[in-house]
Amino acid sequence: MSSILLVAELHDGHVRRSTHSSITFARQTGLPFSILVIGHGAQSAAAEMVAYGATKVVTVDDAYLGHVVAERFAPTIAEIAKGGGFDIVVMTASSFGKDVAPRVAAKLGAGYASDISSVSVEGGSLGYKRPVFAGNAFANAKLTTPFQVVTVRQSEFAPAEPSGGSSSVEPGTLAAKDPAADRVEFVALGEAKSERPDLGEAKVIVSGGRALKEKFAEVLDPLAGLLGAAVGASRAACDAGYAPPELQVGQTGRVVAPKLYVAIGISGAIQHLAGMKGSKTIVAINKDADAPIFQVADYGLVADLFVAVPELVNELKKHA
Repeated sequence: MSSILLVAELHDGHVRRSTHSSITFARQTGLPFSILVIGHGAQSAAAEMVAYGATKVVTVDDAYLGHVVAERFAPTIAEIAKGGGFDIVVMTASSFGKDVAPRVAAKLGAGYASDISSVSVEGGSLGYKRPVFAGNAFANAKLTTPFQVVTVRQSEFAPAEPSGGSSSVEPGTLAAKDPAADRVEFVALGEAKSERPDLGEAKVIVSGGRALKEKFAEVLDPLAGLLGAAVGASRAACDAGYAPPELQVGQTGRVVAPKLYVAIGISGAIQHLAGMKGSKTIVAINKDADAPIFQVADYGLVADLFVAVPELVNELKKHA
Protein backbone atom coordinates (compact mmCIF):
# COMPACT_ATOMS: atom_id res chain seq x y z
CA MET A 1 0.00 0.00 0.00
CA SER A 2 1.20 3.52 -0.77
CA SER A 3 2.32 5.80 2.01
CA ILE A 4 2.95 9.53 2.15
CA LEU A 5 5.92 11.52 3.38
CA LEU A 6 4.65 15.00 4.18
CA VAL A 7 7.36 17.67 4.37
CA ALA A 8 6.71 20.42 6.91
CA GLU A 9 7.93 23.97 6.35
CA LEU A 10 9.69 25.78 9.19
CA HIS A 11 9.91 29.48 9.93
CA ASP A 12 11.52 31.00 13.03
CA GLY A 13 11.63 27.63 14.74
CA HIS A 14 7.95 26.79 14.20
CA VAL A 15 5.99 24.86 11.59
CA ARG A 16 4.21 27.20 9.19
CA ARG A 17 0.44 26.98 9.20
CA SER A 18 0.57 26.37 5.43
CA THR A 19 1.82 22.86 6.26
CA HIS A 20 -1.61 22.07 7.73
CA SER A 21 -3.11 22.21 4.24
CA SER A 22 -0.84 19.34 3.23
CA ILE A 23 -2.10 17.37 6.23
CA THR A 24 -5.67 17.86 5.00
CA PHE A 25 -4.59 16.51 1.60
CA ALA A 26 -2.99 13.47 3.23
CA ARG A 27 -6.13 12.76 5.25
CA GLN A 28 -8.31 12.98 2.14
CA THR A 29 -6.30 10.26 0.41
CA GLY A 30 -6.97 7.83 3.24
CA LEU A 31 -3.35 6.67 3.07
CA PRO A 32 -1.00 6.45 6.04
CA PHE A 33 1.32 9.43 6.27
CA SER A 34 4.37 10.51 8.19
CA ILE A 35 5.60 14.06 8.68
CA LEU A 36 9.19 15.12 8.03
CA VAL A 37 10.21 18.21 9.99
CA ILE A 38 13.47 19.33 8.41
CA GLY A 39 15.66 22.35 9.04
CA HIS A 40 17.56 24.00 11.84
CA GLY A 41 15.30 23.92 14.91
CA ALA A 42 13.31 20.93 13.65
CA GLN A 43 13.80 18.95 16.84
CA SER A 44 11.85 21.41 18.98
CA ALA A 45 9.29 22.18 16.26
CA ALA A 46 8.41 18.49 15.87
CA ALA A 47 6.28 18.64 19.01
CA GLU A 48 3.79 20.80 17.10
CA MET A 49 3.07 17.91 14.69
CA VAL A 50 2.49 14.94 16.99
CA ALA A 51 -1.28 15.38 17.36
CA TYR A 52 -2.28 15.27 13.67
CA GLY A 53 -2.61 11.55 13.11
CA ALA A 54 0.74 10.87 11.47
CA THR A 55 2.22 7.40 11.71
CA LYS A 56 5.39 9.08 12.94
CA VAL A 57 7.19 12.40 12.90
CA VAL A 58 10.73 12.32 11.52
CA THR A 59 13.15 15.12 12.35
CA VAL A 60 16.33 16.22 10.62
CA ASP A 61 17.91 19.07 12.55
CA ASP A 62 21.28 20.38 11.44
CA ALA A 63 22.95 23.78 11.17
CA TYR A 64 23.69 22.92 7.52
CA LEU A 65 19.95 23.37 6.94
CA GLY A 66 19.80 26.73 8.69
CA HIS A 67 19.03 28.55 5.44
CA VAL A 68 16.46 27.30 2.97
CA VAL A 69 18.67 26.34 0.06
CA ALA A 70 16.77 23.76 -1.99
CA GLU A 71 19.94 21.99 -3.04
CA ARG A 72 20.67 21.26 0.62
CA PHE A 73 17.18 20.01 1.50
CA ALA A 74 16.34 17.89 -1.55
CA PRO A 75 18.93 15.09 -1.08
CA THR A 76 17.82 14.37 2.49
CA ILE A 77 14.11 14.42 1.63
CA ALA A 78 14.71 12.03 -1.29
CA GLU A 79 16.84 9.67 0.81
CA ILE A 80 14.28 9.51 3.61
CA ALA A 81 11.50 8.84 1.08
CA LYS A 82 13.45 5.94 -0.45
CA GLY A 83 14.76 4.54 2.81
CA GLY A 84 11.45 4.82 4.65
CA GLY A 85 9.32 3.12 2.02
CA PHE A 86 7.40 6.26 1.08
CA ASP A 87 6.27 6.52 -2.52
CA ILE A 88 4.44 9.87 -2.36
CA VAL A 89 6.16 13.06 -1.21
CA VAL A 90 3.85 15.99 -0.44
CA MET A 91 4.50 19.67 0.26
CA THR A 92 2.38 22.80 0.24
CA ALA A 93 2.77 24.89 -2.92
CA SER A 94 4.43 27.76 -1.06
CA SER A 95 7.68 29.37 -2.15
CA PHE A 96 9.44 26.62 -0.18
CA GLY A 97 7.47 23.80 -1.79
CA LYS A 98 7.78 25.18 -5.30
CA ASP A 99 11.54 25.51 -4.85
CA VAL A 100 12.29 22.17 -3.21
CA ALA A 101 9.71 19.75 -4.67
CA PRO A 102 10.97 19.71 -8.31
CA ARG A 103 14.49 18.91 -7.11
CA VAL A 104 13.18 16.07 -4.95
CA ALA A 105 11.23 14.75 -7.94
CA ALA A 106 14.36 14.83 -10.09
CA LYS A 107 16.35 12.86 -7.51
CA LEU A 108 13.60 10.24 -7.20
CA GLY A 109 12.84 10.06 -10.92
CA ALA A 110 9.31 10.87 -9.88
CA GLY A 111 6.31 12.23 -11.68
CA TYR A 112 5.43 15.69 -10.40
CA ALA A 113 1.93 17.14 -9.91
CA SER A 114 2.17 20.78 -8.90
CA ASP A 115 -0.32 23.20 -7.41
CA ILE A 116 -3.14 20.69 -7.17
CA SER A 117 -6.58 21.82 -6.04
CA SER A 118 -8.15 18.44 -5.21
CA VAL A 119 -7.37 14.74 -4.99
CA SER A 120 -9.48 11.67 -5.72
CA VAL A 121 -9.00 7.95 -5.16
CA GLU A 122 -9.91 5.78 -8.12
CA GLY A 123 -9.17 2.07 -8.31
CA GLY A 124 -6.50 2.30 -5.66
CA SER A 125 -4.62 5.12 -7.39
CA LEU A 126 -4.69 8.86 -6.81
CA GLY A 127 -6.01 11.38 -9.31
CA TYR A 128 -4.96 15.01 -9.13
CA LYS A 129 -6.88 18.07 -10.30
CA ARG A 130 -4.93 21.27 -10.97
CA PRO A 131 -5.84 24.66 -12.45
CA VAL A 132 -4.47 25.68 -15.84
CA PHE A 133 -4.83 28.80 -17.98
CA ALA A 134 -4.99 31.06 -14.92
CA GLY A 135 -7.73 28.97 -13.36
CA ASN A 136 -10.06 29.09 -16.37
CA ALA A 137 -9.73 25.35 -16.90
CA PHE A 138 -8.68 22.30 -14.89
CA ALA A 139 -6.46 19.39 -15.82
CA ASN A 140 -6.88 15.94 -14.33
CA ALA A 141 -3.69 13.92 -13.97
CA LYS A 142 -2.49 10.53 -12.78
CA LEU A 143 1.14 9.77 -12.07
CA THR A 144 2.39 6.34 -13.12
CA THR A 145 5.95 6.52 -11.79
CA PRO A 146 7.03 4.45 -8.76
CA PHE A 147 7.55 7.68 -6.81
CA GLN A 148 5.23 10.69 -6.90
CA VAL A 149 5.87 14.26 -5.77
CA VAL A 150 2.90 16.56 -5.18
CA THR A 151 2.46 20.18 -4.09
CA VAL A 152 -0.97 21.27 -2.88
CA ARG A 153 -2.61 24.66 -3.07
CA GLN A 154 -3.04 26.12 0.38
CA SER A 155 -6.08 28.04 -0.84
CA GLU A 156 -7.92 24.82 -1.78
CA PHE A 157 -7.23 22.67 1.29
CA ALA A 158 -8.50 23.96 4.63
CA PRO A 159 -5.90 23.88 7.43
CA ALA A 160 -6.07 20.63 9.37
CA GLU A 161 -6.83 20.65 13.07
CA PRO A 162 -5.33 18.25 15.61
CA SER A 163 -7.00 14.86 15.60
CA GLY A 164 -5.76 13.62 18.96
CA GLY A 165 -3.25 10.95 19.79
CA SER A 166 0.48 11.36 19.84
CA SER A 167 2.76 10.31 17.01
CA SER A 168 6.18 8.97 17.82
CA VAL A 169 9.13 11.25 17.02
CA GLU A 170 12.16 9.69 15.37
CA PRO A 171 15.43 11.21 14.19
CA GLY A 172 16.25 11.09 10.50
CA THR A 173 19.67 11.12 8.85
CA LEU A 174 21.13 14.03 6.94
CA ALA A 175 22.10 12.88 3.46
CA ALA A 176 25.57 13.34 2.04
CA LYS A 177 26.17 16.80 0.67
CA ASP A 178 25.17 17.21 -2.94
CA PRO A 179 27.82 18.76 -5.23
CA ALA A 180 25.07 21.06 -6.55
CA ALA A 181 24.79 22.66 -3.10
CA ASP A 182 28.44 23.71 -3.26
CA ARG A 183 27.63 25.84 -6.28
CA VAL A 184 24.91 27.76 -4.45
CA GLU A 185 25.77 30.44 -1.93
CA PHE A 186 23.19 31.79 0.50
CA VAL A 187 23.66 35.57 0.47
CA ALA A 188 20.74 37.05 2.39
CA LEU A 189 17.04 36.73 3.05
CA GLY A 190 15.18 39.92 2.17
CA GLU A 191 12.26 39.32 4.47
CA ALA A 192 9.76 42.09 5.03
CA LYS A 193 8.88 42.40 8.72
CA SER A 194 5.31 43.31 9.49
CA GLU A 195 2.97 43.16 12.45
CA ARG A 196 0.18 42.21 10.08
CA PRO A 197 -0.70 38.55 9.34
CA ASP A 198 1.13 36.75 6.55
CA LEU A 199 -0.79 36.94 3.26
CA GLY A 200 -0.94 33.18 2.88
CA GLU A 201 -2.31 32.62 6.37
CA ALA A 202 -4.54 35.68 6.90
CA LYS A 203 -8.26 35.24 7.48
CA VAL A 204 -8.95 38.75 6.15
CA ILE A 205 -7.10 40.53 3.33
CA VAL A 206 -7.55 44.12 2.21
CA SER A 207 -6.08 44.46 -1.26
CA GLY A 208 -5.54 47.52 -3.41
CA GLY A 209 -4.98 48.29 -7.07
CA ARG A 210 -3.14 50.86 -9.13
CA ALA A 211 -6.01 53.33 -8.78
CA LEU A 212 -4.82 54.09 -5.22
CA LYS A 213 -1.56 55.52 -6.57
CA GLU A 214 0.62 57.20 -3.92
CA LYS A 215 -2.20 56.98 -1.37
CA PHE A 216 -2.04 53.15 -1.31
CA ALA A 217 -0.97 52.85 2.33
CA GLU A 218 -2.85 55.96 3.44
CA VAL A 219 -6.17 54.51 2.28
CA LEU A 220 -5.70 50.82 3.02
CA ASP A 221 -3.81 50.76 6.33
CA PRO A 222 -6.59 52.19 8.53
CA LEU A 223 -9.10 49.67 7.17
CA ALA A 224 -6.67 46.76 7.47
CA GLY A 225 -5.85 47.78 11.02
CA LEU A 226 -9.50 47.81 12.09
CA LEU A 227 -10.14 44.42 10.47
CA GLY A 228 -6.90 42.81 11.69
CA ALA A 229 -6.20 42.12 8.04
CA ALA A 230 -3.19 41.48 5.87
CA VAL A 231 -2.59 43.94 3.03
CA GLY A 232 -2.38 42.72 -0.56
CA ALA A 233 -1.95 44.38 -3.93
CA SER A 234 -2.52 43.81 -7.60
CA ARG A 235 0.46 43.32 -9.89
CA ALA A 236 -0.26 46.69 -11.50
CA ALA A 237 0.05 48.41 -8.11
CA CYS A 238 3.33 46.60 -7.41
CA ASP A 239 4.76 47.29 -10.87
CA ALA A 240 3.93 50.97 -10.48
CA GLY A 241 5.82 51.08 -7.18
CA TYR A 242 2.79 51.88 -5.03
CA ALA A 243 3.16 48.61 -3.09
CA PRO A 244 6.13 46.33 -2.40
CA PRO A 245 6.33 43.15 -4.55
CA GLU A 246 5.85 40.80 -1.60
CA LEU A 247 2.23 42.03 -1.33
CA GLN A 248 1.29 40.90 -4.84
CA VAL A 249 -1.73 38.63 -5.09
CA GLY A 250 -2.34 36.80 -8.34
CA GLN A 251 -1.12 34.22 -10.79
CA THR A 252 2.48 35.44 -10.51
CA GLY A 253 2.17 36.44 -6.86
CA ARG A 254 0.55 34.83 -3.82
CA VAL A 255 -2.48 32.59 -4.18
CA VAL A 256 -4.81 33.24 -1.25
CA ALA A 257 -8.21 32.13 0.01
CA PRO A 258 -9.11 34.10 3.14
CA LYS A 259 -12.54 34.19 4.73
CA LEU A 260 -12.88 37.81 3.59
CA TYR A 261 -11.13 39.48 0.64
CA VAL A 262 -11.72 43.20 0.14
CA ALA A 263 -10.65 44.36 -3.33
CA ILE A 264 -10.30 48.15 -3.51
CA GLY A 265 -9.61 49.83 -6.83
CA ILE A 266 -8.86 46.48 -8.47
CA SER A 267 -10.38 45.95 -11.91
CA GLY A 268 -10.17 42.17 -11.74
CA ALA A 269 -7.73 41.14 -14.46
CA ILE A 270 -7.72 37.39 -15.02
CA GLN A 271 -4.23 37.08 -13.52
CA HIS A 272 -5.41 38.68 -10.27
CA LEU A 273 -8.58 36.62 -10.10
CA ALA A 274 -6.50 33.44 -10.39
CA GLY A 275 -4.89 34.32 -7.09
CA MET A 276 -7.94 35.20 -4.97
CA LYS A 277 -11.19 33.89 -6.39
CA GLY A 278 -11.12 30.99 -3.94
CA SER A 279 -11.82 33.48 -1.12
CA LYS A 280 -14.92 32.64 0.89
CA THR A 281 -16.42 36.17 0.69
CA ILE A 282 -15.28 38.82 -1.79
CA VAL A 283 -16.12 42.51 -1.41
CA ALA A 284 -15.26 44.88 -4.26
CA ILE A 285 -15.14 48.68 -4.31
CA ASN A 286 -14.61 50.23 -7.74
CA LYS A 287 -16.01 53.25 -9.54
CA ASP A 288 -16.27 51.28 -12.81
CA ALA A 289 -19.55 49.35 -12.73
CA ASP A 290 -18.31 47.13 -15.58
CA ALA A 291 -15.09 46.06 -13.84
CA PRO A 292 -14.63 42.26 -14.07
CA ILE A 293 -14.06 42.07 -10.30
CA PHE A 294 -17.82 42.45 -9.80
CA GLN A 295 -18.41 39.16 -11.63
CA VAL A 296 -16.76 37.22 -8.80
CA ALA A 297 -17.66 39.54 -5.90
CA ASP A 298 -20.28 38.56 -3.33
CA TYR A 299 -20.79 42.24 -2.46
CA GLY A 300 -19.97 45.15 -4.73
CA LEU A 301 -19.96 48.90 -4.25
CA VAL A 302 -19.72 51.22 -7.25
CA ALA A 303 -18.16 54.30 -5.71
CA ASP A 304 -15.11 56.54 -5.53
CA LEU A 305 -12.75 54.57 -3.28
CA PHE A 306 -11.18 57.76 -1.91
CA VAL A 307 -14.60 58.65 -0.47
CA ALA A 308 -16.05 55.21 0.25
CA VAL A 309 -13.11 53.68 2.14
CA PRO A 310 -12.69 56.54 4.67
CA GLU A 311 -16.46 56.45 5.26
CA LEU A 312 -16.27 52.70 5.83
CA VAL A 313 -13.39 53.20 8.29
CA ASN A 314 -15.40 55.82 10.22
CA GLU A 315 -18.42 53.50 10.47
CA LEU A 316 -16.27 50.61 11.67
CA LYS A 317 -14.70 52.82 14.34
CA LYS A 318 -18.16 53.48 15.74
CA HIS A 319 -18.61 49.77 16.33
CA ALA A 320 -15.05 48.94 17.41
